[in-house]
Amino acid sequence: MNFRKFLPWIIAVVVIFGIYSWASGIYNTAVTLEQDVKESWGNVQTSYQRRNDLIPNLVNTVKGYAKHEEGTLTAVIEARAKATAITIDPKNVTPEQLAAFNSAQSGVSSSLSRLLVSVEQYPNLKADASFMKLQDELASTENQILTARTRFNEAVKPYNNNIKTFPRNILAGLYGLKEKPYFEAAVGADKAVEVKF
Repeated sequence: MNFRKFLPWIIAVVVIFGIYSWASGIYNTAVTLEQDVKESWGNVQTSYQRRNDLIPNLVNTVKGYAKHEEGTLTAVIEARAKATAITIDPKNVTPEQLAAFNSAQSGVSSSLSRLLVSVEQYPNLKADASFMKLQDELASTENQILTARTRFNEAVKPYNNNIKTFPRNILAGLYGLKEKPYFEAAVGADKAVEVKF
């Protein structure tokens, strides 16, 4: 008889515990996935930092050979300064912030491409061992950047899926969890590059 008296309380406790476990599970999964996004973003920043660290060495090496390429060298240095000035908090990243970051990094890529094209006019520079090493490191770094950006997008996808599917999206809104943007291709990347000799 005493058992029947406590049955509503037992059911209420079980239901409350079930709801709590379900809600905390959704939150904990989102937090874990967000940490994966932060880690991936850190890898993106590390790759870009490696490129930024190589630029002064590359510029100084070219300076010795290509005195009248000062405008190109200045453009590389200015693009690097602009790119390093943009910082993003991966927890609160917005599509606008990521677009600004992407635009600044595209400026670095573009100015480096112009620099490497101008180097073609200097056979002694192209044969210089330190320049060749820097050029190889730069190519390797660009591949690392591509890989890091791809992995960032791969980390964002499960996080976004987790917080956007029903009924998780309701709790995600209550927890203040927001969708993370993906890296997208730079404007004009869909057009083939025209090579002239």
